[in-house]
Order: sequence, then structure tokens, then C-alpha cells
Amino acid sequence: MNSAARRIGRTLALVLPVVLVLSGTLAVTRVPWASTATDSQVLTASSGKISSKAGPLAPEDALRKRLLVELQEKDPGVALTHLQEATTKRPSLAKHCVSIARDLGRAAVAKYGAAHRAQAFSRPVCDTSFATGVAAAQ
Repeated sequence: MNSAARRIGRTLALVLPVVLVLSGTLAVTRVPWASTATDSQVLTASSGKISSKAGPLAPEDALRKRLLVELQEKDPGVALTHLQEATTKRPSLAKHCVSIARDLGRAAVAKYGAAHRAQAFSRPVCDTSFATGVAAAQ
């Protein structure tokens, strides 16, 4: 009886990690950003010349700057849509999504002068961080 339990334990100890690794690998291959298309989108910092003193902007800073300009020229809804699209196309930007959305919320309050007007554009992008930025700017 004791040897049977020991044999089952050893079998589980060998098989279970393999099953977990394979199921995790299969789960990651089925996420939306693992597309088979080879197209890529490059986000540029600006169309002008970059100062020789300052180096090129990091991708998340370039995205933040572009979206803040877009918010001023159009509306926060367009900027939030483009933020969602950018994080979907480039998953490396997802870790910066919360801070960018918060900055967009603060900028929307500054543009419209009232939190309730800025809050009208709120969307569930990056766990509603835009709404957090609006509330923080009050």
C-alpha cells in the first residue's frame, strides 16, 4: 500500500509540471496579440527634428505625447480609442497604459474645465484609469 502511494506521488511529481507548462504555453499562443500577421506599426515621436541634447523618446512617452496632442485637437474619446489600439498592437505598451490613461483624464479636465464634462468620455480602457485621472484632477 505504501509503495503504491509513493509510486503515484512520483508519477504526479513528474507529470504535473509538464502538463502545467504545456497548458500555459497553449494559453499564451491563443491571446489576441499573438497574430500571425507580420505587419507592425511604428509610433514616431514627432515629425520634426529631435534636439541633439535630448535622446529619442521611449515608445510609451511618444505615445503619451501623441495622445495628449490628439486629445487637445479632437476629444478624449478618440485618444482613448487610439490608446486601446496601440496597447493591443504592441503589448509591451500595456504596462504603461494605466499611467497614460490617467494623464489623459487629467488633460481632459484641464481642457473642459469641469470633471463631469471630461467624465462623459470615460471608457473602460486600462481598468478605467481615465476616470481615475479625471477624479484626481478635481
